[in-house]
Parts: sequence; C-alpha cells; structure tokens
Amino acid sequence: MKTLFSILLILPLLSFSQELNYAREVINKLTSEELAGRGYVNHGDQKAASFIQEEFKKIGLKPVGKSFIQNFETSINTFPSSMELSVNGKTLIPGEDYIIDPSSPSIKGQYQTVLLSIEDLQDQNELVNVLRAASGKFIVIPSYDKSAFSKDQQKELNEVINLIKYHPEITAAGTLILTEEKLTWSGATFISPRPTFTIKSDRSWGKIQSVKVNVKNKFFESYKAQNVIGMIEGERKDSLIVLTAHYDHLGMMGKEAMFPGANDNASGVAMLLNLAKHYEQNTPKFTTVFIAFGGEELGLLGSKYFVDHPLIDLSKIKFLINFDIAGTGDDGIQVVNGKIFKKQFDQLVAINEQFDLLKQVKIRGESCNSDHCLFYQQGVPSFFIYTLGGIQAYHDIYDKAETLPLTEFEDYFKLMTDFIKTL
Repeated sequence: MKTLFSILLILPLLSFSQELNYAREVINKLTSEELAGRGYVNHGDQKAASFIQEEFKKIGLKPVGKSFIQNFETSINTFPSSMELSVNGKTLIPGEDYIIDPSSPSIKGQYQTVLLSIEDLQDQNELVNVLRAASGKFIVIPSYDKSAFSKDQQKELNEVINLIKYHPEITAAGTLILTEEKLTWSGATFISPRPTFTIKSDRSWGKIQSVKVNVKNKFFESYKAQNVIGMIEGERKDSLIVLTAHYDHLGMMGKEAMFPGANDNASGVAMLLNLAKHYEQNTPKFTTVFIAFGGEELGLLGSKYFVDHPLIDLSKIKFLINFDIAGTGDDGIQVVNGKIFKKQFDQLVAINEQFDLLKQVKIRGESCNSDHCLFYQQGVPSFFIYTLGGIQAYHDIYDKAETLPLTEFEDYFKLMTDFIKTL
C-alpha cells in the first residue's frame, strides 16, 4: 500500500507528463500535412491560427477586445505547384537536394550554363565579361571554403552574389549556387528578376552543362494573415505579463517539399498553450496576455503590426517572454536580453540552480531576431528564450515532430512558471 508521502512524490511527475503529452498533441497538429507547414500555400497559416484560437477557447482564455484574431496583410511569394529541377539530366529532389530562392519567379525550359569561378567574383572586369556571356543562360557559382576568406572578403563575395541574383539589368536566365552547407530555406514578400537555386554540391556530376527547370510561383499582393491573442485576468490588473510565440513557418516549396517547423516554432506554441492551461487553473499574480504571432518568418510582421496597433497598453507590460524554439534543451537555454535585464536574468539563474532543472542558463545581449524585438524597441522589458543542443534541424524539411525530443520541456516549463512568480 502506497504511503501518502510516496503519492505526493508521484503527483508532480503525473502533472508534468500531462504537460508533455499536451505539447506532443499540439506539435503533431501544427506539423501535420493538413496545416501544410503553416505557410501560405493552402492557407496553412490560417488553419494553424484557427486551431490556436480554438485551443484558447477550450482552455478558457478571454479575447482581448471582441475577437481572438487580429488581422493584418502582407505580400507573399509562394510555390503551390509541382517543382522540377534537373542538372545534366539528373532530376533533383526539392528540399533534399536543393532549395529555390523564395523570391523566384516562374520559369520553364532547358538552359545552357556559364561557370562563374570564385576568382571571377573577385575580379570586376572578368565578372562583367562572364555576365555578358551568360545572357539567356544559367550562371553556376561553385561551392568554396569560406574559412579561406576573411570576414570582409566573405561579405564582399556575398554582395557580389546577391547582385548576380537580384540586379534587374543582368540578363541571365537564372542562377545555380552550389554549396557544401546545410540547405536552409526562408520566405519572401517580393519577386526577384530571375530564379535562383541553391543545390548540394555533387562532384560526380562533373561540370554542370545543362539545367532543366519547371517552376510556377503565385504572388499575393495582399494576403490576410493574423495574430491570435487571449488573456487571463490576474489578481492584479495594474500591470501585465505577456507571453508570446510565433506559429507561422515556411510552408510548402512546391507540392512535394513541406517544411514542418516542429522546433521552429510549434514547440514554442506548445509552451505557450501549456502556460495558458497552467494559469487558467492557477490564477496568475498579474493579468497575463498570450499572443501567437503570424508573419514572424517574413520579418517579424505580426509582432510589428501588434506594436503599431496595440490591443493592450504597452506601458503596462511588466515583462514579456518570447518562446521561439523550445523543443530540445540538452545544453540548456539561451536568454536574449539577459545582459540588459540582469536582475531578472539573475533570478532565472538562481531558480534554475535551486531546483537543478537545466544544464545551463546562458546570457546574451540584445538581438532583433524574434518577436520580442519590436516590444523591446518600445521600452518593454523582455526576454527571448530558446533551447540549446540536440537536433540541428532548422528551416529545413527535417524539422519534424517525430524527431523532436522535447528533452527538457518539463523542466523548462517548471523554470518558467517559477520565474514568472518572481516578476
């Protein structure tokens, strides 16, 4: 027969397993094929926002104003159709063998190539000659060892490559960039003059002599995106705690390649929703606002719109915590703005050490790399926290729910609830 003491020991573990199970449910839903990578093909982002709104309602959050939804508009370039790319007659697999520049226009046909060496990129006269010879052809830029160049040289090379990709007066049909590095995709709100493909270098091809492509883009001038906002009234209403996470991701690159975004940032939404459930059951000290932002991957668009059109008094925000990448934690967490708000950072470290939760809590200065930034620029005290270690999948087709370990999710959750008590 179990003693009362043993039962009390088990209860916290049962509580945490419920949080982990709910996190899994949220991440599985947000990364499902139905939501199409939470991008702008098949309205994946809107489906994700609807799911989060329904979760807010189930949990018991109240809308801020008349609705949980705050709409905003953005332009967006998408690739909803099948995508084909062949090099020297070999068909490549989208997402696995190559990515397309997200601003690329439609293109169809077979093209000859012109090789542009790294030396050509550094020689202005030779560069001009090669670009003239490349009219109507694909320019091929080989992979190179970046460690052989200084930071200034790398910057200059990147500037030249971007000129080749985007300058409207260059008459090449497109660009192929070979790389030994990981393929990392993104989104775009504009259309470039010609397409660019980044492909994994394969020395078995030999010299790339021909390229066959078939890509169709669809550009939206005014796509309706949205933030999802809810709140729980606290014991005190004179100040606000704001908890945020972006729900959007990169969506589909053609019909075949989906970018699920499990760690980035279905995991952050899972943390946000778990905290919402916690505070619905445990009345917070201060009124707490929960915001799931859209458009983060396009340049922090949702948080920028919210700050420009606030539904709460920004001056009343006592502290804001932004969760973006919450699915690992093998090596602890990184706290952006920790050096700025040192008192709060020291409280976070003290709690972590007291309860022996995470391997480390690393400090970092300010960085405008997630949705906290727009609030911080308006004087709102804020942290952006992300987990460290574990899987390296990011902005690629491998950031999947089934391989996301959630290694320290439970301890991370406990650290956050204990920390928020001190604010």
